[in-house]
Amino acid sequence: MDANEHKRYDYGKMSADQDQVRRHLAYSRRNRLDLFRRLSAMEQGTALLGLSPRVQKHILKHINDDELLDLLNYLDPQQVTRLLRRIDQKRASRVLERVNERVRDKVEYLLRFNPRAAAGLMSVNYVTVEGDSHFRDVSTILEGEERATGVFPTIVVMDGSHLVGELPGHALVLAKPSEKIASHVKKLPSIRYDATEQQAVNQFLRHPHGKIVVVDDQKAVLGVIVTDDIIPLLQNHAPGSLYSFAGVTHEEDAYDSPFVKVAYRYKWLIINLGTAFMAAAVVGLFEPTLSKFVLLAIYMPIVAGMGGNAGTQTLAVAIRALTLKQIDRQTGRRFIRNEMIAGAFNGLINGLIVATVAVIFNQSPMLGFVLGVAMIINLIVAGFFGATIPMLMKRLGKDPASSATIFITTATDVFGFFVFLGLATILLV
Repeated sequence: MDANEHKRYDYGKMSADQDQVRRHLAYSRRNRLDLFRRLSAMEQGTALLGLSPRVQKHILKHINDDELLDLLNYLDPQQVTRLLRRIDQKRASRVLERVNERVRDKVEYLLRFNPRAAAGLMSVNYVTVEGDSHFRDVSTILEGEERATGVFPTIVVMDGSHLVGELPGHALVLAKPSEKIASHVKKLPSIRYDATEQQAVNQFLRHPHGKIVVVDDQKAVLGVIVTDDIIPLLQNHAPGSLYSFAGVTHEEDAYDSPFVKVAYRYKWLIINLGTAFMAAAVVGLFEPTLSKFVLLAIYMPIVAGMGGNAGTQTLAVAIRALTLKQIDRQTGRRFIRNEMIAGAFNGLINGLIVATVAVIFNQSPMLGFVLGVAMIINLIVAGFFGATIPMLMKRLGKDPASSATIFITTATDVFGFFVFLGLATILLV
């Protein structure tokens, strides 16, 4: 944004459009702090939470403690914790000493836990009540909590130290004050505080539109993960997989400078270059065949491209199945077999199409036959490697999405070229 555009911009309108706010803050590095300071403290907190970690750190580094304290006053303890993790520990402690005492106690509690574990997702906005309580008792507890926090809490029902479930908020409206809450309690799943974020996501997928209670080693309630806590993780999960497929780190985002993007990507591209040489070496083995039958070069990208696409489709299914624990040692072989069979049928369908094209446009039935067979074999190979590689990487303790694509594409290129050009050498030359 140049100086003239900066002056013309309507900041009142900016305040009404949070997406536009975040976009300007992310892209306008030169004017970022000026733009940020033109927002109200409440708007600053909302905008800051929607920015990438890198932009958050830049803003937090350049605003003073008073400015940071003003915007933190409009955030809940979980959000305050998230932002304080972006600054150095000494400064965080200094700022935290000046935060409202009730919020400070909750933030200090949340900071004790690993931010990348289930406890890092939880909210402490909950109250516990006994299962034999009456609705009037619960209402009294809620009134005190709402006065203190201004937020309606999750009502966790206990039987002593044993988790029973949740009392839905709507039950307070429908039930009589003298009625006991026991018949209105809804079961809640629980998860250990040190479970991974992915395990929390899996738990949520099995119990959508609900909540998850976070417990410690003794099953005592530590906090609650609600829908709003888990949705950002779900939104980031799918793009994260796509980032991995493309060899892009999760830390990179659209707002990074060209030099940052180069730093994140060049190693992966060099690895890709090395595997491309492997495929080229296979093609080089059949140089005499290509020199005699130049038409083969036209169809080579089709065979390799179809194999790569089919392998990526299988990879996507495999990663999702592994994430949801739908594949194990017992079902793995069946999954591989099914993907290979599916590859054979898809290869037959697409092989017939490309063979027909070769017969019609090149007047060469034998070329069509070679293309058809190569397509079938390459899609079977794609199904095998697309299913096997992510399972193997999972077994080795690696992220299946992080580098599986490069091996699958290499396999389909190498086998695809070898089968296609090998058959052509036998049948056409």
